[in-house]
Amino acid sequence: LQPVESGGDFVQPGGSLRLSCTADFALSYYAVGWFRQAPGGEREAVSCIDSLGVTTDYGDAVKGRFTVSRDNDKNTVYLDMNSLKSEDSGVYYCASDLWYGDTCSPEEYATWGQGTQVTVSS
Repeated sequence: LQPVESGGDFVQPGGSLRLSCTADFALSYYAVGWFRQAPGGEREAVSCIDSLGVTTDYGDAVKGRFTVSRDNDKNTVYLDMNSLKSEDSGVYYCASDLWYGDTCSPEEYATWGQGTQVTVSS
């Protein structure tokens, strides 16, 4: 069982996208993190949210532009991305874990989705 991402697309700089993360298990019990990886790059943290949607964290590169939220009734976590830049391009992964760790980092998350491609280009 793993989470499933959707919503990746091709978008022009300055545009917006909404990514969704859902699962066949009760995602509402889990903290969820969004991470991304560009070709040749390391996997980096985008945003994390605890199971209740009370505590969130953001990577420095996306603060003020991206917003993470969740609707536990719909078993879905969202990542709203605004003012997109070319450097936001990459594969975006959703990951879940029972614990909301001390840091929003890939090492804190046990179960990963397959990823969804986001390409920002003119």
